[in-house]
Amino acid sequence: MKRSPTSLATFLLCTSLCAASFAAPAEKFDDKFRQLDELLPTATPYRTASGAPGHQYWQQRADYTIRATLDEANRAVSGSEQVTYHNNSPDTLTYLWLQLDQNIYKSDSDARRVQTAPSREAWMKPRGEEGAKYEGLRNTLVGRDFDGGFKIANVRSANGAPLKHVINGTMMRIDLPTPLKPGERVSFGMEWTYKINEQKVLGGRSGYEYFEEDKNTLFEIAQWHPRMAAYYDVAGWQHKQFLGSGEFTLEFGDYDVKITVPADHIVASTGELQNPGDVLTATQRQRLEQAKTAKKPVIIVTQAEAEAAEKSVSKATKTWHFKAKNVRDFAWASSRKFIWDAQGYKKDGTNVLAMSYYPKEGNPLWEKYSTASIIHTIEQYNKYSFDYPYPTAISVNGPVGGMEYPMISFNGPRPTKDKKTGELTYSKRTKYGLIAVIVHEVGHNYFPMIVNSDERQWTWMDEGLNSFVEYLAVQAWEKDFPIGRGDPRDIVGYMRSASQVPIMTNSESLLQFGNNAYAKPATALNILRETILGRELFDHAFREYARRWKFKRPTPADFFRTMEDASGTDLDWFWRGWFYTTDAVDISLDNISEFTVDTRNPEVEKAWAKARKAEEPVSITDQRNASMPRRIDTQPELRDFYNEHDEFTVTNADRNKYKEAMAELEPWQKELLAQGKYLYLVDFTNKGGLVMPLILEITLKSGKKTIERVPAEVWRYSPQKITKLLVTDEPMTALTQDPYWETADIDTSNNSWPRKAVPSRLELFKAERKAPDMMKDFNTKLKTDEKEGKEDAKPDGKPEAKPAVPPANGAAAKQEAEQQPQKPAGKQ
Repeated sequence: MKRSPTSLATFLLCTSLCAASFAAPAEKFDDKFRQLDELLPTATPYRTASGAPGHQYWQQRADYTIRATLDEANRAVSGSEQVTYHNNSPDTLTYLWLQLDQNIYKSDSDARRVQTAPSREAWMKPRGEEGAKYEGLRNTLVGRDFDGGFKIANVRSANGAPLKHVINGTMMRIDLPTPLKPGERVSFGMEWTYKINEQKVLGGRSGYEYFEEDKNTLFEIAQWHPRMAAYYDVAGWQHKQFLGSGEFTLEFGDYDVKITVPADHIVASTGELQNPGDVLTATQRQRLEQAKTAKKPVIIVTQAEAEAAEKSVSKATKTWHFKAKNVRDFAWASSRKFIWDAQGYKKDGTNVLAMSYYPKEGNPLWEKYSTASIIHTIEQYNKYSFDYPYPTAISVNGPVGGMEYPMISFNGPRPTKDKKTGELTYSKRTKYGLIAVIVHEVGHNYFPMIVNSDERQWTWMDEGLNSFVEYLAVQAWEKDFPIGRGDPRDIVGYMRSASQVPIMTNSESLLQFGNNAYAKPATALNILRETILGRELFDHAFREYARRWKFKRPTPADFFRTMEDASGTDLDWFWRGWFYTTDAVDISLDNISEFTVDTRNPEVEKAWAKARKAEEPVSITDQRNASMPRRIDTQPELRDFYNEHDEFTVTNADRNKYKEAMAELEPWQKELLAQGKYLYLVDFTNKGGLVMPLILEITLKSGKKTIERVPAEVWRYSPQKITKLLVTDEPMTALTQDPYWETADIDTSNNSWPRKAVPSRLELFKAERKAPDMMKDFNTKLKTDEKEGKEDAKPDGKPEAKPAVPPANGAAAKQEAEQQPQKPAGKQ
C-alpha cells in the first residue's frame, strides 16, 4: 500500500477519473451489461415479455387407457393402450409424433451407433498398460446382442381402422386419415411388447435387478409405453432423438392403467390404487388406513412378510388398477421382495400419503430414512414453490440410482453386506446420499413434473433448478449436511476446467453432465439468492415463477424474465455470464493507495511529513557510520541555525499563509479539511471475465471489521479494470475480496491485501522402486480354491515340492502354466 500526501483538489480529480483511466484505448469494449434482446425470443401472445404465460397460451393434452402384463419369467412387458390426443393449439395437424424411448436398447439405435470410445488415456491403467473395466466391456458386448426396443403392432384408429405409421429411431409418426383441426381431439390405439433391460448391465432409467441369493427379481418400469411427444409454440414437435442424456418432455393428461403381475408381487405406481380389495389383504388395508394419520411410518408389508414371499413363486396373477389425474408420465415397480411403509402428511393445500418400497437389502437404512425424507422434501419444496398437489409420493429402492416420475421415484443407495459375516453396514456417504437422492428425486415432482420444462433440450431447467431447491431443503435436515452441489466453493474446480460448455447447451452435447446441468446452475441460483438479490427478493421471484408455470411448459426465457420481473432487478448481465458463457469469477485485488486529507495547517502537515520521513529505512551507509566521530560534536561552535532546524520546521510565513488560505474557505470546506478521514483507492482486475459484485471485508487498525457490498454494476464502464474508493475513520490494516467465498472465485490467492500465504503439506517418500523378481514369484505357494480347503498334494498328503528354478525347457514351462488354475476374475 502506498501512502501519498496530496491536496484535496488533486485527490478528488484523481477519484473522478481513475475508473476511466484503466480502459485501454486499443482494447475493444465488452459491454457485460448489454441486454439479452439478441438472445431471447421476442414476446408473443403465448409468452409475455414479463415471463408469464400470455393471454393466448395453449398446450396439448394426452389421456391414456393402458392394460399391461409383466412377464416375470421372460422379463418382458406387453400391453395395449388407447390414446386420446387433444389439439389445443391454433394449428391444424396432419400427423402425430410419439416417443419410443425403449428403442434406445436396440442394437442399432442411434445411441449405440454414435457412442465414441473413451480417450486412450482413459483406457490406460496406472502402469501404462491398456485396459478396460469389466462393467464397461460387458455393457458394450451385451448391448450388441440384447433384443431390446418396442415391438409395435395393430396401430389403429378408434374405429379399428389401421393407421399408417413410420418409426424413426426413438420416434414414431402416425399419419392421420383426416387433419386434426384446432380444438378437436383424436383417439387411436396400439399394442406393444418389449424385453426389460437388466439395469446393472445395460444401465438406463428403468430395468430389472436379479437377486442371486433368493432367486427373485425386482422391476422398475418406466418409459414403458409409447407416449405422445410434446408439441408447443416455441419448438413445434419436440422430436429430437433420445440418445440417453436428454430426458423427456411430455403432455399432461389422465391415466387409467391396469397392470397384471404375479399374485405375490407388490406394485408401487404413479396414481391412486383403485381396487385395494382385490390386491391387498384386510390387514394391509387396515395398516394403510392407519398410516394416513400416523405420526411416523406404518409398515404395510413387514420384512418378515416380504421374506416369506421370497421363498416361493406364485403361478397366479393379480391385476392392480391405478388412476392418475393431470400427470405428464406414469411409472411403476413390482416385486415380491418389497417391504412397504407409509405415512400421511397434511398441511395447507397438501394432503399426501408418503410411501416407500424396498427389499430387505435396503434395511436398516430405508425403514429409517426413506419416508421421512419424502415428507421433508414436500414440506420444504412447498415453502419455495407451491403446495404439493398429488395424493401420493413414493420412493422405491432398486437398481436405478436415482430417477423421477410423477408421484414415484427410483432411488438406489442401500447398505453393504459383508460376504463373510453377513453383517449389514452403511457408510456416512451412503446415508446422506440416500437422503439427498430421495429429496432430489421426489423434488422433481415440482420441477419438471409440474413446472413442465423441456428436458430433451434444456436439462438445467429441471436438474439445475431442482438441485438448487434440494440444496435449500437439505440444510433444513441438519447443520452441515454434506450436499456437494450449491455452495459456490464446490463449483470452483469445474469453473477452472477446460471441459466446460455454457449451461445453455443442448442436453446431449454436455461434456460434464453433472457439473453443467446440476451443479453450476444450482450454484448460480444460490449466488443470485444470497449475494445478488437477497433472500426476500429472490424467494418471491422464484415462487412467482413456480406459480406462473405450474402445469405449464416454461422456456429459459420465461424463467429469466420472470425472475427479473418479480424481483424488479435487471439481471441480464448475470444470465449472460453464468448461463451463456464459460467465463469464470476471478477478481484480483491489485493495488492500494492510501490518502489522508491535507489540512493546510503547517503544524499538522509538517509533523505528518516528518513522521513519514522517519518511517523510511535507514541506509546501510548511515547504519555503519552511526558510531563515526563527527567534527561538529567536538567543535560545537561550528553549529548554527540550520543545525537546529530542518525542512520540517514551521515558520511564521507558513502560519501566515495558512491563515490567509483559511480566510478564503467556506465553513463546509473547512469542515472537510478537519474530518481526518482515511481514503483508499483500490485497483481490481477482472481476470476471469465474469463480472460479479465486490464483497469487501475491511479490517481497521483497532481490529474492527466491516463488510462493504458493491453491486456488480461497478464494472459497467470498464469490465476489465476498475478502481474503488473506500473511506474509513482510521487506518486500514487488511482488505479481503469475497471473504466468505460466496462468488465461486477460482483463485482466492489474489483476493487479499496483504497477500496471504497458502498453507499446504509436503509429503516425504523414499525414492525406491521394487524390481520384478521372477524367481520369487515362481516359488510363491500356489493358492487353490478355498472350498477345497487344501493344496495340490502328493499321495502322502504333503504339498508337492516346487523346483528352485524354472525349467530350462520353455515347452515344459508352458505346460506347467497351463496346468495352473486360473486366477479368479477381478484379481490380479
